[in-house]
Amino acid sequence: MNSEEKILDALKSVYDPELNINVVDLGLIYGIGISDNGNVQITMTLTTPGCPLHNSITSGVRYCVEAVEEVRNVDVNLVWQPAWSPDKMTEDGKRALGRW
Repeated sequence: MNSEEKILDALKSVYDPELNINVVDLGLIYGIGISDNGNVQITMTLTTPGCPLHNSITSGVRYCVEAVEEVRNVDVNLVWQPAWSPDKMTEDGKRALGRW
């Protein structure tokens, strides 16, 4: 498993508490940048700009990625463009919401 796969796997442990779906399957992770020295930048969004769980979710993302062996530092870049929509969800995420 390469570093990006390990990071994605770790990110699946971070759940949106209101929807009970992990941030990967929810489609909140827009990108993972990994430098040669172990610095990681996660580009992500939330379902709404005013999400009251903003700090909880982004802290969870940072914490779980820091636990990956190859990672030295983590920067979470929260973006609002493109806006999140249910179309960004994985098939597993859609099934979790009862969508087919």
